[in-house]
Amino acid sequence: MTKKRILMITGDYTEDYETMVPFQTLLAVGHQVDAVCPEKAAGDSVATAIHDFEGDQTYSEKPGHRFALNASFDEIKVEDYDALVVPGGRAPEYLRLNKEVLAMVKHFFDANKPVAAICHGAQLLAAAGVLRGRHCSAYPACRPEVEASGADYADIDVTDAVTDGNLVTAPAWPAHPAWLMQFMAVLDKA
Repeated sequence: MTKKRILMITGDYTEDYETMVPFQTLLAVGHQVDAVCPEKAAGDSVATAIHDFEGDQTYSEKPGHRFALNASFDEIKVEDYDALVVPGGRAPEYLRLNKEVLAMVKHFFDANKPVAAICHGAQLLAAAGVLRGRHCSAYPACRPEVEASGADYADIDVTDAVTDGNLVTAPAWPAHPAWLMQFMAVLDKA
């Protein structure tokens, strides 16, 4: 395995597991992961939320842990990164309004670098205009955005993930084993 430099774009009310687990897993296998948020610097933190599936029409939300950022948004250069991770939760809802973030996401697709997005992370990809012609999973409530962006929505089990070229997506945190395994396979080929 060649060590890769990975950018994680996150924000307040990112989903706790979808942020912590990939961040820690990718570090544990030897990659460098820089977690950033617009208007925040290394050492700042973002609020996370724990989304659970308890039999209601949608997920429930509870406060999660604080997630410490280890890089400063204003100092990163996307050209220096080999891959991108986009966690879900509510953060993509407002991150997709940030033109700098959208340009960063677009860079990874234009350069054909590996991208992993989970859950509501597809909202950010759709807003960046990078999903047209792709096969992409997301949290089911994001299906209309995925399809409106010109992508084919992958209606898969909540524990599954799907790879389309350099893009690895999954519906929610129960898919971590499949999602991270597929993403690491794409990273190894990059």
